[in-house]
Amino acid sequence: MAKVVCVLYDDPIDGMPKSYARDDLPKITHYADGQKLPTPKGIDFNPGELLGSVSGELGLRKYLEANGHELIVTSSKDGPDSELEKHLHDAEVVISQPFWPAYLTAERIAKAPKLKLALTAGIGSDHVNLDAAVEHGITVAEVTFCNSISVAEHVVMMIVSQVRNYLPSYDWVNKGGWNIADCVARSYDVEGMHIGTVAAGRIGLAVLRRLKPWDVHLHYFDRHRLPEAVEKELNLTWHDSVEDMVKVCDVVTINAPLHSETLNLFDEKMISKMKRGAYIINTARGKIVDRDAIVRACESGQLAGYAGDVWFPQPAPKDHPWRTMPHHGMTPHISGTSLSAQARYAAGTREILECYFEGRPIRDEYLIVQGGKLAGVGARSYASGDSTKDVDTTPGFRKAN
Repeated sequence: MAKVVCVLYDDPIDGMPKSYARDDLPKITHYADGQKLPTPKGIDFNPGELLGSVSGELGLRKYLEANGHELIVTSSKDGPDSELEKHLHDAEVVISQPFWPAYLTAERIAKAPKLKLALTAGIGSDHVNLDAAVEHGITVAEVTFCNSISVAEHVVMMIVSQVRNYLPSYDWVNKGGWNIADCVARSYDVEGMHIGTVAAGRIGLAVLRRLKPWDVHLHYFDRHRLPEAVEKELNLTWHDSVEDMVKVCDVVTINAPLHSETLNLFDEKMISKMKRGAYIINTARGKIVDRDAIVRACESGQLAGYAGDVWFPQPAPKDHPWRTMPHHGMTPHISGTSLSAQARYAAGTREILECYFEGRPIRDEYLIVQGGKLAGVGARSYASGDSTKDVDTTPGFRKAN
């Protein structure tokens, strides 16, 4: 019997939904690059249900308990008195989400001698100290591509929202106003703008494809250059450095994984190279940008706006300066956890668990670390390192939930 600890975000404040806005989900048969959707032997949930919160349990309880395993589901993840910390000593599998990450630091991994699998229900495993996982022989896996399009749609929404000054205009309506001049004083057209993505993997490329019909100029930086046919199809301009790209862009969207090469990439120096009045959209990871440099740039006007849904730590403390800085469009980390995405990442989590417990190979595209080294998609997308650094210095991590 294995103990499986599953860390999920809290239920809705009014309890789990008794009904949903829609009766079904569109049928998706394949991903854009031809990769198959998750293929578990079975699922114990209805697609379209809220699966990512504590009561949803990713639809895993029936399967795990039927096979003799113990499932612990909790939202309590930070601090020495958290439920996660209490169960680390005998946990064999820890499941977490990027939206409510269970930070597996080197110290925590050292407290978990039985830990064999760190599984991300979603995309992005930077909440795991990958160096420590390599050292301890822990497999790290995530459900690659399950919510890439969900995030890409969120990016496009945020670009348009920022450029058109949508959120302040919506606020005027809620306040009973009809202040047209106040609304349009910061409103522009997206048409004709130069928009660039830092990284053009699954999410970044999906963003570029969705923006092509908007009659904009598209740019990208990626250490793996796209095929010439794709560049011609989308009329893309490739840049050999982020610095070179940001100089010409009106909007920069960050779609890169967090690792040692992207940590703090957008600091004061990088932001100073951008056009005055440009926008940054960040649905990748909060630590890719310098928190306070972003605040100063929004206050000074170097940035016309900053939008995203990724913070550090997560959940963000109430006094996080991004909550109150001017011209922001921040949301909680929701871009990749729509009900549509949840059906896919819950099924992918089930597939990975089936493979693990049955001794079958986990799909190469799901692997981040295996056999004491970066593996699968992890070898292409990540560099070795520790993105959990400094999480234990935050107030939320030090205290019990």
